[in-house]
Amino acid sequence: MFIDRFRHEELSDFLALAAAENWICGRWEFDFLLSNFPQGCLVMRMDDAPVAFITAIKYGTSGWIGNLVVRRDLRGKGFGSALMGKALEALLEAGARTVWLTASEAGKSIYERLGFDAIDAVKRWYGSGSCGVGGEATDFCRTDLLALDRAGWGDDRAKIIAEARTRGNVIARDGGFLISQPGAEGVQLGPWGADGPETAGALLDIARARAGEGTRLFLDVPARNVDAAPLLLSRRFALRGSALLMFLGDKPAYEPGRIYALASMGSMG
Repeated sequence: MFIDRFRHEELSDFLALAAAENWICGRWEFDFLLSNFPQGCLVMRMDDAPVAFITAIKYGTSGWIGNLVVRRDLRGKGFGSALMGKALEALLEAGARTVWLTASEAGKSIYERLGFDAIDAVKRWYGSGSCGVGGEATDFCRTDLLALDRAGWGDDRAKIIAEARTRGNVIARDGGFLISQPGAEGVQLGPWGADGPETAGALLDIARARAGEGTRLFLDVPARNVDAAPLLLSRRFALRGSALLMFLGDKPAYEPGRIYALASMGSMG
């Protein structure tokens, strides 16, 4: 057994394990991770065959750990803990002062033993596009967009915002933005930030109209944003799952009321 860096040619092995867990992820995610933080994307090998994976990404002074998965017949042997230790080490050596992750209730105690604290929950919602016109968007300013994102997360996340902009479509209004990204299950909404529910609702209506009637939409939303659930329910979105949002290290300047959807499905913030 040994830990090594994740290789591009091992992506099919990872995606097979991820599919067994019903995770939403695509190849683009790993191109992004491997390009931006290869030292945190790790694999455990047995006889040179990959049996467990983890990924990490660093932004400004924070980092995210995601995609920790171990082949089911090899769980309980410490492989996940070993990978977690190495990924944390890579992030801390790179200067991260806060490390984020999402966890199931079953995984909560494992991460608490490592020093992680729960700060929120992340709720997964599903809905559909509409046949309306959705209102008008405005030209967006990159600086304003990054400032709005930073107001929610308390850090410079230019890397993931740039990736989302490259992959998706940006909708902006004064005080808010929403990026819709193509996904394997339909259209992912997020990152999505706004100063309040009126702006957030206008952005959502535009995104639904642009997606088109019947198009499946999905997103991950902080539970502590108390305006988000009523807004989504009023557009007939349904709640389908939940995970804990946890952090390690310096307490972040986290303002969930400004965050209406994550930029990724729980693995990169």
